[in-house]
Amino acid sequence: MVSLMYALGPAADTEVSARLAALEAAALAAQSAADNAWMLASAALVLMMTGPGLALFYGGLVRKKNVLGTMMQSFTLMALVTVLWAAVGYSLAFAEGNAVIGGLDYLLLDGVGGEPNADYAATIPHQTFMVFQLMFAIITPALIVGAFAERMKFSAMLVFMSLWLLVVYFPLAHMVWGKGGLMNAFLGGALPCFDFAGGTVVHISSGVSALVCALVLGRRHGYPQEPMKPHNLVLSFIGACLLWVGWFGFNAGSALGSSALAASAFVATQFGAAAASLGWVLAEWIGHGKPSVLGAISGAICGLVAITPGSGFVRPMPALVIGFVAGVVCYFMVAKVKRKLGYDDSLDVFGVHGAGGTLGALLTGIFATKAVNSGLRDAGGNPLPLGLVDGNPQQLANQFLGCLIAWVLAGAGSFLILKLTDRLVGLRVSREHEIQGLDLSLHGEEAYNFES
Repeated sequence: MVSLMYALGPAADTEVSARLAALEAAALAAQSAADNAWMLASAALVLMMTGPGLALFYGGLVRKKNVLGTMMQSFTLMALVTVLWAAVGYSLAFAEGNAVIGGLDYLLLDGVGGEPNADYAATIPHQTFMVFQLMFAIITPALIVGAFAERMKFSAMLVFMSLWLLVVYFPLAHMVWGKGGLMNAFLGGALPCFDFAGGTVVHISSGVSALVCALVLGRRHGYPQEPMKPHNLVLSFIGACLLWVGWFGFNAGSALGSSALAASAFVATQFGAAAASLGWVLAEWIGHGKPSVLGAISGAICGLVAITPGSGFVRPMPALVIGFVAGVVCYFMVAKVKRKLGYDDSLDVFGVHGAGGTLGALLTGIFATKAVNSGLRDAGGNPLPLGLVDGNPQQLANQFLGCLIAWVLAGAGSFLILKLTDRLVGLRVSREHEIQGLDLSLHGEEAYNFES
């Protein structure tokens, strides 16, 4: 073949080179198409986690007079966050800026089109990456809703969430995932922390903010003397199942391509959720004598939360360990610590997301291994050790400091924003409206009208 090409001369070399270039281009186009399809599907899965997943999960946990008001908050945030993200949020989170906040290069999505942004995802359109990240920005404030369910004004929710995104979420997303962000482990962060899919950005920020909301607003009227049991666990069960399915887009989608890393994150997600559900049920069975449906689904959510930061860094067996520990610890936080301290976090957002996210971030510093993810490299291009299992104790310290930064930013930021919101529009509905229920008092509708 070589002698024939030599005999044919330069023309043959040119033709072979052209064919090789065409084959390479076709292979790259096929990879890009596959990655883009997976990422668009993942974005849809993450949106499904807010509506209908979280809306049903939270809607079933509140009393029947507050079902529509609770669902309305989740649904409205799907719209509100999208507009803020398009206007300024994406730029503040992912444009190159300083270590704390992004710049304004992508203001009004300027420059965000069909060409890839090689800093983040070289095989998918920049617009696909942007919309995938949008879905994370939507669900994070929606999680906080569970803490102040049944007692915050709708107007106050709109003001608080808008300011919270600007002050807490966008800076934290830039610090962890944005180029040059303080805690970005892959793009020049001074304090590299591993958060594959949002343990700090999503779960610690929402969980800690939820605790502050619960403390600032105070207890619901009648709590804890009056029973405030979930009105429809069937809705919550369906919502939890949708959340579990959607979480594969959340975690496996964070590989930003249809790859072996996505498969690894997918497996870790399933294992973490399953082990945590069993851990919660076992702890509840021992503590209360009966395993409950609410406990089983709550445990699964705890496992999904805890495995999120390490899903792209840990092997399957450590994922089981992380999940089981999370199920037991989060049960203790909800069943024991909350009761002991007496705060009214209506739907246990802090006990599940704040505690689970912190635990998962710390355990990622132990179990992360380059055998799963060798993307972090030194200046010479050599893979760096990740967690303690790879002989890197410094990483656990980094994870702790990252958690601390997220706690302080979310806690202090939420407190100040709540105080400002209270001055602007007031935080709580009146006693009469709370007793009547938010469905009628705020929205003039009823989910359950037994007179018709």
